[in-house]
Amino acid sequence: MDFGLHLGTRGGAADPDNLARIAQHAEGAGLAYLGFSDHVIIMRKVESRYPYNETGDWPAVDTGFCLEQLSCMAYAAAITSKIRLLTSVMVIPHRPAILTAKTIATIDILSKGRVTLGVGVGWNREEIEAIGSAPPFDRRGAASNEYVRAFRAMWTEEAPVFSGEFVEIDNIKFEPKPTQRPGPPIWIGGEGLAARKRVAALGDGWYPTIRNPKERLDDPQRFAAALADVHTHVRAAGRDPASVDVAMFAPNYSLGEAQKAPSGGRMTFTGTADEIAADARAYRDAGVHHINIGFESTSLDDVLRKIDAFVKDVVAKVD
Repeated sequence: MDFGLHLGTRGGAADPDNLARIAQHAEGAGLAYLGFSDHVIIMRKVESRYPYNETGDWPAVDTGFCLEQLSCMAYAAAITSKIRLLTSVMVIPHRPAILTAKTIATIDILSKGRVTLGVGVGWNREEIEAIGSAPPFDRRGAASNEYVRAFRAMWTEEAPVFSGEFVEIDNIKFEPKPTQRPGPPIWIGGEGLAARKRVAALGDGWYPTIRNPKERLDDPQRFAAALADVHTHVRAAGRDPASVDVAMFAPNYSLGEAQKAPSGGRMTFTGTADEIAADARAYRDAGVHHINIGFESTSLDDVLRKIDAFVKDVVAKVD
């Protein structure tokens, strides 16, 4: 099992010097992944229900400040050499398929093969519709499936051709190919049935968050049951479950301060170092290979301290 850090492209990380310090510090501390969130714009008013808390209210509407995800990854590629760069997650409908495939391939080349593509279909109707070039919000799942298939065609075929409802590719040269062959691994984000089926059909890995009230995975036993369901769909698609990587995002990480779980008791990945290390071991036993933690902070020093404490006090206790 390895560990990574998820960064919002806002707050303390949304400054070039701070982002460089955080990226290099995470790499130097031995973290395996550096993840970046994806919002192109922040709407003044959002009526879409935010799926990752009980109220459905999105906490990010307080400010329109955010950097663009893939640009941040390219910047991080230039100032690091080992840590993998993760879209955590990239909202597939935010960008046209051909441009996205080219940008990801470029970052993979510039990083010497360090990109992992976490992807999701998005929840924010207002943002997707405001972008303008995105497919219809209610068809975003079908469009996202086409985009992923088109990415792989462009990354692997000498003369890529793809014909679908949302993507048409013909008469193009797509060079150079990504450094990683047959392309950067694609981790499918999402917790529900549609996401699990997308993993089976298209994914190199599954990358859910544990904080979805409708599909709670904040308990290792529940996660194991959900992963077993993913494997059922993978087998039905004619694939070996062992070929599908398993990662998870723990956005509620809090060392030293236990939080109460909605079901009662302590929320996983909060509390003492021993408790959090035990949580990590339990998820490892449930089948997880990669855990990415997340926490909000506007202070660079606070972020660096939390990285050091996580590695020294928690990771060191995960046998």
